[in-house]
Amino acid sequence: MWRAIVETALLFLTPFVAYALFHSLQRRWPFVRELWHGRVVSLLTITGLLIAIVGVVTLGLSGLNQGAYVPAHIENGKLQPGRFE
Repeated sequence: MWRAIVETALLFLTPFVAYALFHSLQRRWPFVRELWHGRVVSLLTITGLLIAIVGVVTLGLSGLNQGAYVPAHIENGKLQPGRFE
């Protein structure tokens, strides 16, 4: 559960980090209030949401179930315990 939350949060924060890095590379202090006005923050938020949605959908459709939980079930008349695969 935590992995899904952390992956989504990192995907969402990617444009904000890239914007701050862009200003750092231009030798500007990236945390000045004038650089983070409403239009820029709105654009970064929309971009972050789009990246997060595309990333979650891509990870979901890729079929990689690393660390997926298989609940307890009956197999050949015997109860198989739940496990992580």
